Amino acid sequence: MNRFARLAARVLAAPLGLVWLEPAGEAAGALPERWPPQALPPREGLERCRRVAKSGRPQFLARAETGSPAFGFAGVPLIGGSGEVLGVLAVIDPAPRVWNEDDMQDLADLAGACSAQMRMRKRSENGRQAREAAEVAAHTAQGESHRAHRLLSRSELLLRASEDLADTSSLDDVRQRVGDLVSGDLKPARIDLVLLRQGRLHHVRSPVDGEQPDVPDSFDLDTAWPAAQAVRRNRTVVVDTPPQTDAPTGGIGSPAFATLDLATVACLPLRGAHGVLGALVLGWDAPYTIGLDELAVLTTLASYTAQAVERALHLDERVTVARQLQRAMLTQLPHTPGLELAARYRPAARDDMVGGDWYDAYPLPDAHNTDVTGGLALTVGDMTGHDIRAAALMGQVRSMLRQADHDHPGKGPEQALTALERACRRLDLPATGTAVHAHLRPAADGYWHLKWSNAGHPAPLLVTADGTVESLTQHDMLLHHALPPSARTCDSRSLAPGDTLLLYTDGLVEERGKDIEDNIDRLAHHLTTTPPGTTLPALLRSLLDTVGPHEARDDTVLFAIRITTT
Repeated sequence: MNRFARLAARVLAAPLGLVWLEPAGEAAGALPERWPPQALPPREGLERCRRVAKSGRPQFLARAETGSPAFGFAGVPLIGGSGEVLGVLAVIDPAPRVWNEDDMQDLADLAGACSAQMRMRKRSENGRQAREAAEVAAHTAQGESHRAHRLLSRSELLLRASEDLADTSSLDDVRQRVGDLVSGDLKPARIDLVLLRQGRLHHVRSPVDGEQPDVPDSFDLDTAWPAAQAVRRNRTVVVDTPPQTDAPTGGIGSPAFATLDLATVACLPLRGAHGVLGALVLGWDAPYTIGLDELAVLTTLASYTAQAVERALHLDERVTVARQLQRAMLTQLPHTPGLELAARYRPAARDDMVGGDWYDAYPLPDAHNTDVTGGLALTVGDMTGHDIRAAALMGQVRSMLRQADHDHPGKGPEQALTALERACRRLDLPATGTAVHAHLRPAADGYWHLKWSNAGHPAPLLVTADGTVESLTQHDMLLHHALPPSARTCDSRSLAPGDTLLLYTDGLVEERGKDIEDNIDRLAHHLTTTPPGTTLPALLRSLLDTVGPHEARDDTVLFAIRITTT
């Protein structure tokens, strides 16, 4: 629970977050889980938690009450599966605090996730109790050792299912976990997971299934397949096919089983919060007896699977929206005579990670005539966070930085970054992250003049025409809405024809267990050994393949600019 306390404290920028459990619950008499762990919540904060639990409604204290110490409090009840109050997720600030709508929504979202985790833990406890009951039965019923062993095995299966399926994040992961779970206890010859989308049932395939060219990707819900019947009727359908009889009309199970010689198939509906999501289909190549006990186990397994599928679908929808938002804001690079531009964006390897990495390039207005182009603005940045909010915040910062350049024609990049910070403070926009912002203007004889300002970002690398690599190390502090304003600086260089400037985000050089400086040195060495004449797109692909981590835990942006010789 202290993970949620930490997340709540970080998201709402509060010194203390805590998860207070209802005294009648499992942590009666214990201090609430909190972040930081060593911080003791004030007595007034605990009393506020009790009030939230008693009323069952969120409470956001914006100012001190008469006769009470001044402090800020925000608390949201944690709700169980039957509507009961399990506890409170809260943050406490020692100073009076005004909570905005985003704060309220963020805390409510975290409370929903925390409630789901607590309900899952409760289900795991039920599974543990079932295992203990089965162990007692096995010890006392010596005359029924086989049945006791079977009950114990099934209870352990459900316990593993509640634990293994609780942390899945994708449909492929759900499909793989279910296959691993049932292969050791139920031992079906084949499983199939089908999900309902727009009136059709779609197979969730697994790499272990191998190639199935004759199996369609989906089939109609109104067909006679038993899997479709289970979804339509919202009930378990068991089909037994003795060798001397033919399979029922429509086949046995689902199209994935059409060519298999199966004796028994069980089609279990996946019941979600808002209807049937699809079906879990298990098939055995020998007759398999499904009594009441076995049916209860299969139904519970399907329930755990449905919860995991519902969570994966919800996460996939959120990640898809975030990625679409993020990609929509990646710039189409402008055509600029005298310059070659190339950029590459690689998302994190995990599907549930999206970020605020971005690159940008746009014409600069002339200092004396804003209708005339006066060069090119270049930016690579990284907003803190890995969710849709970080992607949305990145879009706002990107647009505001563009506006800052156009509102200050002829000024340097440090002026644009300063104007961006001031705007974020005035608008109470929680922009936190790093960025390199540069202005590139044409000079005489094919040269270009570079000015840049670095807000805590990895240093750009300049590769001269003779292959020498220089790190442009000048930098200031990172962007943070809570830091006091300070004067930003800039530096400059003259770029000759053939020179290449590389901007990148930390996803290229950060890797668990390795020193970031060593990876930057590897990056510089790779640039010095790149064959002359390598195109910028080929260079960026090579850097991702050879320097970037094998399992990208963060988004990565690379942006290269080369001064052309013609």
